[in-house]
Amino acid sequence: MTEERLLNPGRKPSKEGVERAAGKVAKILAPTPLLPLTWNGKTIWCKAENLQPIGAFKIRGGWHRLTDLTEDQCKKGVVAFSSGNHAQGVAWAAKQLGVPATIIMPEDAPKAKLANTKALGATVITYDRMSGAREQMANDISSETGAVVVPSFDDPWIVEGQGSCGLEIKNQMIAQTGSAPDQIIACCGGGGLATGSALANPDAAIYVVEPVGWDDMKRSLEGGRIVPVDDNPPDTECDALQTLQVSPITFDILKERGAVGVAVTPDEVHHAMRLAFEKLRIVLEPGGSVALAAVLAGKVETTDYTAVTLSGGNVDPELFAKVIA
Repeated sequence: MTEERLLNPGRKPSKEGVERAAGKVAKILAPTPLLPLTWNGKTIWCKAENLQPIGAFKIRGGWHRLTDLTEDQCKKGVVAFSSGNHAQGVAWAAKQLGVPATIIMPEDAPKAKLANTKALGATVITYDRMSGAREQMANDISSETGAVVVPSFDDPWIVEGQGSCGLEIKNQMIAQTGSAPDQIIACCGGGGLATGSALANPDAAIYVVEPVGWDDMKRSLEGGRIVPVDDNPPDTECDALQTLQVSPITFDILKERGAVGVAVTPDEVHHAMRLAFEKLRIVLEPGGSVALAAVLAGKVETTDYTAVTLSGGNVDPELFAKVIA
């Protein structure tokens, strides 16, 4: 695939794009650990993306997207919308590159995520999460300033950037076990991480995990068409996974791959957070622990070559202390 094709904003994300993104990411970030965890007599392999500089895998897509901006686009800046991890990923990349960044965040985002995004130099604008107005706000800002809109998953660069995590998993598992993963269990909001990992691992089975009530990707895959979250969804601590509706760019690829959706309860999420702290000595946010929660709850049968994403660790200290107490 030509470089020109890989820079076409109308393209579909591809394995070649993932490989290109991985090369860019490898120049600035060391691979995160792939940690073994014995559960029910088998070893699963946990990708600790909570140890990224921003505490989540979203740094990958943010870097891949912003490093392909033109000189004129860099001057006009970027605008993104996120509950916090994509916000920090875009803000981190923008700071490194000297690009102005405006981030639209929900009023109820975790305090740590709001503070971290502001500390990275981004201009933060808050909104009511359930109004669904964030896309329109971003488009309005883009129309006024010329800033490039950087979606959290509905973008080929973002999917390919997140896919660099899946490529690292593949290479690390081959190095540590002699085999590539035969299944990947991924935390899922809009599906960027799962989709990118599917492109990087074309022979692996893909499972996507969401919180109960916010499992629109699961229901979309089961129904064969995009299904939005129901009206009045339940409160959830998994703020990073509160996507009201997934996009064709992720759904189509996951549907074609035969991905399977799984939903986990708050208690199952808390159990995963506690076990990750006790056994792996790491801190996970609720949304970053759902893939592990699905395994611990027996909702996905593991193999000897199962990889699980631990996608983020940006949790307010008060909540984390309450969960592990």
